[in-house]
Amino acid sequence: MSFRRIVLIASLTVFACASEMQAQETHQHDHQHQHVAADLGHVSFKISCNADAQRHFNLAAAWLHSFGYEEARRAFEGVTALDPKCGMAYWGIAMSQYHPIWAPPTQTELKTGWSAVEKARTLGAATEREKSYIGAIEAFFKDADKIDHRTRALAYQQAMEQVYRQYPEDREAAIFYALSLLEATTLTPGKDYAKQKKAAEILNRVLPQEPNHPGVAHYVIHSFDYPQLAELALPAARSYAKIAPSSPHALHMPTHIFTRLGLWQESIQSNAASAASARALVARTHPGAASYDELHAMDYLMYAYLQGAQDKKAESILQQLRSMSRVDDENFAAAYAFPAIPARYALERKSWAEAASLTLHPSEFPWDRFRYAEAITHFARALGSARLGDAAAARRSVDKLASIQQALVSAKENPVNLYWATQVEVQRQAAAAWTARAEARNEEALRLMRAAAELEASTDKSPVTPGAVLPSRELLGDLLLELKQPAEALKEYEASLRDAPNRFNSLYGAARAAELAGDRVKAAEYYHKLVSLCAQAEGERPELKRAKEFRAHK
Repeated sequence: MSFRRIVLIASLTVFACASEMQAQETHQHDHQHQHVAADLGHVSFKISCNADAQRHFNLAAAWLHSFGYEEARRAFEGVTALDPKCGMAYWGIAMSQYHPIWAPPTQTELKTGWSAVEKARTLGAATEREKSYIGAIEAFFKDADKIDHRTRALAYQQAMEQVYRQYPEDREAAIFYALSLLEATTLTPGKDYAKQKKAAEILNRVLPQEPNHPGVAHYVIHSFDYPQLAELALPAARSYAKIAPSSPHALHMPTHIFTRLGLWQESIQSNAASAASARALVARTHPGAASYDELHAMDYLMYAYLQGAQDKKAESILQQLRSMSRVDDENFAAAYAFPAIPARYALERKSWAEAASLTLHPSEFPWDRFRYAEAITHFARALGSARLGDAAAARRSVDKLASIQQALVSAKENPVNLYWATQVEVQRQAAAAWTARAEARNEEALRLMRAAAELEASTDKSPVTPGAVLPSRELLGDLLLELKQPAEALKEYEASLRDAPNRFNSLYGAARAAELAGDRVKAAEYYHKLVSLCAQAEGERPELKRAKEFRAHK
């Protein structure tokens, strides 16, 4: 409680003042810097290059802290034109190829990053501090053809820890070290959240001096992007978009916390703004292509719309997705969103025939690089087929999931694949459970579904997704309810709601289970929450109609 209280008080106090302090700061700089401060936040990363290079370097670093990697690379390249001898500009280019928390770099990115490191070393650095920064990123890119990603990422973390400790007054060192700790949590996951809390403590020490720094707000959100910790990041979530409104990612990132807390309307507003910003940016940089940032925001939008039964708006997201065939960057965020959006639309609405007939779109996307994303479609097809009673079709999809899971395990040199192998195994077990149910093998169905729920509970969600396509604990509640065990179903729905509050189907399931178990007080409580959640519903789902009927006759 002490840790939570300290973080909340510090964050609420400082982030509440951020907008006012930012406005005051802009009067102290020239017009160009006012634009930078107002749109991307305030970064003051001192380097020894000339004055023009310094100003543009700060801009590039601001893009970097909001994961605007392509824009950061271009901006750092601009620094090399302003000061050809600026070794730190090439440090920045290398950093733009390294994506902590995201997926490991591609072979092209590794080559570009190492080339930039070599250029930085050739030019040298005017200070020992700058040499330390260059040495840290060198530790990541060196021998990438011989040393695995996890080992190199941990080497970078250790090098940044040395920079942080050697230069305790260097706020950028503290911020980048905190980010490296968050990267480590994806490489060696655990449920104690020790590294996340350590990162947050470092960031909160920097926060009073850097209330408008995009990286501080951004990485605080990532530090607390877990059900047990999410409320601690709410002040940062409500500030980050104001700090860096020109960044599509900054507009989106607060919704990680809004989603964790079931604040659907705030999520919708932020993701709509992010999608529009990403669409405008990609029109300038990649005309004719879709934006992976927009796709990422659209997945979160689809999730939020469906929880409030705003099904017409959800359908418009689906139609927009179907019009997209080429993307600016064929990365993990685009790969996940393409199958997740239609799967969510079908499964959350319990449109089983629609789910059973899903296909991968776009067909020309390099799905072989993202087998875990492909698995989403097979998972949806399996559930849809099973719920329709077509066990043979469901089994074919379950077999596909098993094949993908084994392929991911075999590609274990990429640590991300091991994480996704577990997630696909959760999907396989859940799909197999409902296939068993379709064949009236109820005991096996319950055993498999419980195993899926326990396995999912032992892991955390990836930042790429607002949540599981369907939570296994919720699916277990559905199965128990169908098997006429409402009291047991209620326990599972309530457990699901603790990790994923304000989910439409969990609220309805809890209400219906309570009603069938004879607890009309609890049923009324959950039905009331469901109706309140759906104040902006479009049309009327059967579950919502049932909730209103119960309230009318209670």
